[in-house]
This record gives sequence, structure tokens and C-alpha cells, in this order.
Amino acid sequence: MDFKLEICVDNVESGINAEVAGANRIELCNNLPEGGTTPGYGTILSARNNLNIDINVLIRPRGGDFLYTDIEYDIMRRDIELCGEVGVNGIVIGILLPDGSVDLERTAKIIELAHPMPVTFHRAFDMCSNPMKALEAIIASGAARLLTSGQENKASEGSELIKKLVEKAGDRLIIMPGSGINESNISQIAKKTGAKEFHLTGRKLLDSEMVYRNEGITMGGISGYPEFSRKVADPDMIRNIISILKLI
Repeated sequence: MDFKLEICVDNVESGINAEVAGANRIELCNNLPEGGTTPGYGTILSARNNLNIDINVLIRPRGGDFLYTDIEYDIMRRDIELCGEVGVNGIVIGILLPDGSVDLERTAKIIELAHPMPVTFHRAFDMCSNPMKALEAIIASGAARLLTSGQENKASEGSELIKKLVEKAGDRLIIMPGSGINESNISQIAKKTGAKEFHLTGRKLLDSEMVYRNEGITMGGISGYPEFSRKVADPDMIRNIISILKLI
């Protein structure tokens, strides 16, 4: 069975590691602790210049909910235009209405604007009030793919709903599980859900090379947030996950 692996990255180094390891695609974003926001133009351009695999870019102007103002919607449209100009392969969006339903009108307009780049509707879906109605709206919008954890914190916990979504969507939409997927659960999730594409970070922690360290200050003012370490995609972990999928 052929599976595809999308690695979620917030830096170009991780994208390169994902490609070296054999991943099919990256989702490029920024601010992963907030669930991801749109990366800067320089990051997008550098990724395109340094990678041969597909690059999908997250279009999300801020953290928080997925109910956007007209100004935020305009920012999303402009970011998509820039992505098209530099050769990005696809974009990733999610727009909701106050009642927890998919904003079908805006989503469809975004997808039309993004063409020919295919669009993934992201985990905003997991905040929807009615998952099956949301699924049909996303299909109607023209999206190519849905990223979901099955309306749970982790895809392993939401695998039952993901299975139902895969069955309901059929060939109309790719259902891609994501959130908390790793070497220990990828096989179980794949077998349980019937999904063919998977989304994960596959990261490891790297210690900073800084010698002098002022340990008493945090740049964001958030206690416990690491200032002298960073996370990057781990090629060995990604290779291992690909090997596990090949055995299914």
C-alpha cells in the first residue's frame, strides 16, 4: 500500500531534513506552539530554493480562533498570491463562522484564488460543531485535503472519527490524520483509520551552541519556554516512520 508523509516544519533546515529522509511533502509554517501561523516571505522563498519536494504553506495570519476579520482575510489573500508567485505547491487554510461551521463562501473564494495550487483545510475542522456537516462543506468548497485529529487533541484519540471521515469522503477528499503521530502509533493509526496520508513533525530537541547564557530572561516573558534549545525534524525518526508504513 502506498502512503504519503507530510512533515510539518517551522524552518528550512527541518524541510531539508524531511526531504533527505524521504518525506513526500512539507507543510511550512511559523509559531508551532500556537498551532502554526504563516511563515515569512524569506522563509518561503528559501524553502522553495532549497527543496525539491512539494511545499504547502500555512495561511493563518494569527493564532487563536479561526474567525477572521475582513483585514485578516485580505492578508490571507495577499499571502496566497505571494505563494503562487514563488512556486509553492499548495496552501493550507481553515476559516470558520461564529456558530462553529465552515465558512463555505470565503473558503471557496480562497480556493478559487489559489488555483492551480491545491488547498488543504486544516485542523480548524477540529473546532467545528458538526464534523459530518463540516466535511461536506469542505468537499463542496473544492478543497483537496482535510487535516484532522478527529476532533481530539491527538489523532490516536480521534481515530474512530477519522475512520468515519475516510469512509464518508471516499474519493472526494483526502483525509490526512495529524497531531501526536510518531513511531509508536503510526501503524495503529494507519490500520484503524484507513488513511493514506499522514501529517507529523518528527522533531528532536537540539541544544543551543551559545556559550554565554543569561538564564534569567525569557524573550516572550513566558516561564518555562526554552531560550537555549530548538526543535528540528529528525531524519532518522522520519526514515523509521516511513519504514513502518512500508510494512503495512
